[in-house]
Amino acid sequence: MTATLEPRVFSFPHPVDEVSARLVATGVVVQAALYLATRWDVLLVTLAYGFVARVLTGPTLSPLGRFVTEVLRPPLSIEPREVPGPPKRFAQGIGAVLTVAALVASFGFGAEGLATGLLVALVAAASLEAFVGFCLGCWMFRLLMRTGVVPAATCEACDDIWSRSG
Repeated sequence: MTATLEPRVFSFPHPVDEVSARLVATGVVVQAALYLATRWDVLLVTLAYGFVARVLTGPTLSPLGRFVTEVLRPPLSIEPREVPGPPKRFAQGIGAVLTVAALVASFGFGAEGLATGLLVALVAAASLEAFVGFCLGCWMFRLLMRTGVVPAATCEACDDIWSRSG
């Protein structure tokens, strides 16, 4: 019998701790708002990198993800709340698209207004996750599953949960 080794670096957690996800979203809000206030380029670069890293590896290669899961989350006495990983990965993908597009708009084309608009949308969505517990990307993922664009096999746990909730 030959065992194949799947690289764990390029995996996304399933399930995801909702508390950690909300803490990461809070970090995104802070970082994006700070960029909007200061226009420090390094903040936009690290924001975009963080989203791409989280899409590809979960918290593994994301400085913010690592900080939350290894430093900030462990001492909190809040019970973990497990939620399916695929919708959270989809939401991270939307964040990656918004931040990379803002990076290209700003640095590549000098379109600061477009970059600002993209980041304001990101701050709004991340704020919903961080402060209200509503994941806009997860909601979109659910709609895509209901319409058949995302196959049910992509997230059987989602299909089971969402089919019960009407």
